Amino acid sequence: MRQYNLFEDHSSQMQQIINVASIQQLSPFRYPGGKTWLIPTIYTWMQSLHCTPELFIEPFAGGGIVSLTAANENLARHIIMVEIDDEIASVWKTILYGDADWLINIIRSFDMTIENVNAVLAGDYSTDEEKALKTIIKNRTFHGGILAKGSGLTKYGENGKGITSRWYPDTLAKRINHIKQFKNKITFMQTDGMNVIRDNLNRNAVFFLDPPYTAGGKRAGNRLYNHHTLDHERLFSLCGRMDNFLMTYDISDEIEILAKRHNFETKEIPMKNTHNAEMKEYIISKNLEWA
Repeated sequence: MRQYNLFEDHSSQMQQIINVASIQQLSPFRYPGGKTWLIPTIYTWMQSLHCTPELFIEPFAGGGIVSLTAANENLARHIIMVEIDDEIASVWKTILYGDADWLINIIRSFDMTIENVNAVLAGDYSTDEEKALKTIIKNRTFHGGILAKGSGLTKYGENGKGITSRWYPDTLAKRINHIKQFKNKITFMQTDGMNVIRDNLNRNAVFFLDPPYTAGGKRAGNRLYNHHTLDHERLFSLCGRMDNFLMTYDISDEIEILAKRHNFETKEIPMKNTHNAEMKEYIISKNLEWA
């Protein structure tokens, strides 16, 4: 299959559903609500800015595919990734600042049996590296990759392979090794993304925002993420003070009202969810003429 070329002009293809298998996979996570399908749109947006931004900030990084792509493709001079969740943060802190080689070696040598998985899940770990290993094993063996409370081990997996169906140790090792090549372009912060937005409004920065989808009574964010509480009105107000941002949201009346109140433009972008069903999400910004 042909690798997706970010340097082609894809603005005319924005209403087509992107085959995520054609996008370079950079993240070690299989992340619920991940934005791999949005990468061509991200590139078109960044290209429309006409100059390389000094700073690219992702306040709700999660699986980090957008920040990783921005760093890998030199779409900005420096990247700030922000994630408040302790489990997810342990992975980014290990890869970017810790002993990533230890994590790679353990992943490659790990014997994926139910006994070994349960032993890791039962462990009370203190170092970022140990917590990162536990997080990756949970992410790769839990149903849908969901790390939130209430999730659990997949029973059947793909083709009846159970917990081994999403365990690709060599692939994970290659992705982590690849991130190491451009990690000096990234600053990771484990904190509240809203505070990072507030503290960087006066900097020469562009923002990509993919907040938990809990507006308009949506329950997906509550089910998928441990940290899902968000003041959506405040977020929109902060965006109104930004020069350049792109935001994604689940389609709802509340979000449409918020966008109109703040004079933001919205556009529906097609995608497929984890069940391969076609659906759409909003992209939101001050100006979507490029989209």
